Amino acid sequence: MSSEKFDHDTDYKELSGAEGREKIAGLVKGIHICMMTTVCGDGSMHSRPMALQDKPFDGVMWFLTRVGSDKVGEIKQDQHVTLTFAEPSDSKYLSLKGRASVNQDKAKIHELWNAMYKAWFPKGEDDPEIAVVRVDVSEGEYWEASSSKLVMGVKYLAAAVTGGKVPVGEAGHVEVQ
Repeated sequence: MSSEKFDHDTDYKELSGAEGREKIAGLVKGIHICMMTTVCGDGSMHSRPMALQDKPFDGVMWFLTRVGSDKVGEIKQDQHVTLTFAEPSDSKYLSLKGRASVNQDKAKIHELWNAMYKAWFPKGEDDPEIAVVRVDVSEGEYWEASSSKLVMGVKYLAAAVTGGKVPVGEAGHVEVQ
């Protein structure tokens, strides 16, 4: 997608490899919840909030869930997932595509475990209902404002006056591999 196909008031970038992973890492830092969308058996989409692991992004995102949850069954039928992130206070928005897999690797559960999960798994990290969801991210789209709220307000006004000739943010496509 070229910048001409995108909003005229946004700088558009194509990023890949290490540069793409670094961009995603910066955008998701500080965001604690994302929406995970899976494909249902009838082809419709099912989204639900998921707690992000506090791990540096390296192309993989990790989650803990219940073995018997709908998402586990949906992932077994179709591995394609979308993860969406929003941090309106920082004007950061991100949508990532990837393939998910599910396992019950005890070492990974131990690595990912924190006290917050006790609310969902009262038996602790040895709860037999815990499953690990691994999402290997392949690509994504992002948009972020480039300045403070005051500067953004001035840029929006300038963009309105100039018919969109003043960039108010950055958007792009990211290839992770």
